[in-house]
Amino acid sequence: MIWNETKECMSRDEMLNLQSARLKKLVDYVYHNVEFYRKKMQKLGMLPSDIKGIEDITKLPFTTKDDLRDNYPFGLFAVPNSEIVRIHASSGTTGKATVVGYTRRDLDVWSECVARCMTMAGVSKNDVIQVAYGYGLFTGGLGAHGGAEKIGATVVPMSTGNSKKLTTMMVDFGATAIACTPSYLLYISEVLEQEGLLDKIKLKSAICGAEPWTEKMREELETRLHITAHDIYGLSEIMGPGVACDCKFHKGLHVCEDHFYPEVLDTATLTPVEDGVLGELAFTTLTKEGIPLIRYRTKDLTSITHEKCECGRTSARISRFKGRVDDMLIIRGVNVFPSQIEAALCEVKEVTPHYMMIVDRVNNLDTLEIQVELVSEYYTDEIRGIEAMTKKIGHVINQAIGLSAKIKIVEPQTLVRSEGKAVHVIDKRKLY
Repeated sequence: MIWNETKECMSRDEMLNLQSARLKKLVDYVYHNVEFYRKKMQKLGMLPSDIKGIEDITKLPFTTKDDLRDNYPFGLFAVPNSEIVRIHASSGTTGKATVVGYTRRDLDVWSECVARCMTMAGVSKNDVIQVAYGYGLFTGGLGAHGGAEKIGATVVPMSTGNSKKLTTMMVDFGATAIACTPSYLLYISEVLEQEGLLDKIKLKSAICGAEPWTEKMREELETRLHITAHDIYGLSEIMGPGVACDCKFHKGLHVCEDHFYPEVLDTATLTPVEDGVLGELAFTTLTKEGIPLIRYRTKDLTSITHEKCECGRTSARISRFKGRVDDMLIIRGVNVFPSQIEAALCEVKEVTPHYMMIVDRVNNLDTLEIQVELVSEYYTDEIRGIEAMTKKIGHVINQAIGLSAKIKIVEPQTLVRSEGKAVHVIDKRKLY
């Protein structure tokens, strides 16, 4: 199955025509090669010929993570295992792992998409980039690695696990770019400061993803490291990092929509919403061979726009994620996202971006405790000072989420740092 290459900047009509042609091929492909989709379409009384263009995509069924788990490990593969050259998988901590397979062509497309994203972030063949995502079954490390090699950059495959070695090599190798989670980059900035290396690095840009982060976090990283920080998005079920990335204007993430068709759905009706309206993101993989997915529900909450960007790119853009459908906490009847807490704390100069939310239920009433660290220069054992700071932070949180929370100030460097995806919530209600 051969797919044609395409240029990144196309008119909307050109893009729609390309998407229509690829969707028709995709539907015919999965109907004849994936029993799961064939049965779903037959149940709906559909044939591949019923799909005339991209406007017919709403006729097709959704795919969910449970579908991947129910068909574990290879039930959704569209090619024999002899054509699969790599396998990635989720951790499986909340159930069976979701397994994805890549053909040689899939890996080429993946590298191309990551290369586009890194180019948006200003990375070129003249850069030295440290890839500090985890390597292995997680898609981050090898995905970023392949894209960096595609553009000819010098890749340092650091992975995670030894931050002091990373910072030493950052200086010694003259690294000018880094790819990692934003929470890990925040920790790296602390290590650089502790080691007295901040003025010795040559870092210019960072490509951060794999976890939700706020605009305030981006500004914090840019200020600390004197770099430009870019948001890259992806998920293993669709491809991995490289599905979308923001440009220098940071006004949404440009989707590689010639390969991944995005829809934003009303969370109640699952019907597509208009541009600018918040909803759940779904993707259709228009060119994937190994495990093509139709209308895969990501559970990520965002909005979309098809307006031309200031950078000149015409691709659809999704907004910075508000959170995930399954990350939303309902506390005393109020919807709360961890990103709201992070954004609020970033407004307080005395507080570091590290925090932990602990949700519990006492006497049938939900409680929320937020543990925060103060910047070292503002931390004091003096009770009156702690009380004043606690009151200040509590007010900011209340303004942000409309709920009162117990604020617990902990000593600097107390909260756990993460080298992968950061954990910010402990919901004890789920343990009962």
